[in-house]
Amino acid sequence: MTERTARGNAVAWGGAAWVVGVLVLLVVFPLTARDRLPERLATHWGASGEPDDSMPFWAATFFPALIWLLLATVALLAFWRAGRSTSATAVAAAPSWAGITLGFTGVTLLGAQASTVRANLDREDWRDAGSVTGWVVATLVAAAVVAVAAQFIGRRGRATEPPVTGPAMEIPKGQRFVWLSRASNRWLHLMAAVSGVITLAATAVAVGGLAGASAVPLAATFAVATLALLACASVQARVTEKGLEVALGPLGWPARRWAADAIASAWVENRTAMQAGGWGYRLNGLGTTVMLRGGECLVIRTVKGKDFAVSVNDAERGAALLNSLISQRG
Repeated sequence: MTERTARGNAVAWGGAAWVVGVLVLLVVFPLTARDRLPERLATHWGASGEPDDSMPFWAATFFPALIWLLLATVALLAFWRAGRSTSATAVAAAPSWAGITLGFTGVTLLGAQASTVRANLDREDWRDAGSVTGWVVATLVAAAVVAVAAQFIGRRGRATEPPVTGPAMEIPKGQRFVWLSRASNRWLHLMAAVSGVITLAATAVAVGGLAGASAVPLAATFAVATLALLACASVQARVTEKGLEVALGPLGWPARRWAADAIASAWVENRTAMQAGGWGYRLNGLGTTVMLRGGECLVIRTVKGKDFAVSVNDAERGAALLNSLISQRG
């Protein structure tokens, strides 16, 4: 499986989990509070903050889900068509566009649904519904943050590996070079997506007033788990004239860097998850390993005698460049 195919599969699995999770939450959340809601729900508020329009319960429940289904279908179709395109620009831009659209809209719809349920909770008539202004502002801010993160991730995904014309690793003096390789684990991406959906569900329950403050620790716990899983689900290794950089997660953070004069040697070694002690960022007798898939790993030994390995494609070329750089600096 090529790096591009693996990355595409991880994006597809994470996107599918996000689409299904948001759809389920949009429908299930109002249904769980059905006994505490009026027959018609306030769904629109005027400039004064007072409700001025309503919908039957069934319409308020399923209309946002229908909007989400239509939007997700359009985004996924665009992504599929881009994958069949011969244009490299279209292929590269599609995941970013789809991520921004689905991320921003999904958070917005979930926040709006939670705000609507909270405003109508325990009201006899929809005209008595509370204000949603503060929650709407918070929702839009959160959606904007997600959209910006999706755009940043998309830009990182469009970075391309510079071509290498041959197997020789001789580096002419004064010439700049770069080697770049990535790897990802679709199962960790899927687990992160599921954990993220649970985080949204717990947050929506807290915002909607169904569980009060008791849902906040749950949301915080799964939020931390989501970030940890995302950080361990993908990795990018880069070799430049400065040395080696290994960046974790879709945002490239956290990252570890070694200057060329801090590395004693570099080589390629086949490792399995069992040898590394599991998946993700592992510490054991072999040293530190970023293990996302079994097979070849780029391994370095620092001048202090510590080993670090990362499972990326084309590790042999990265090791050869590092060793050439070490020889030049020596």
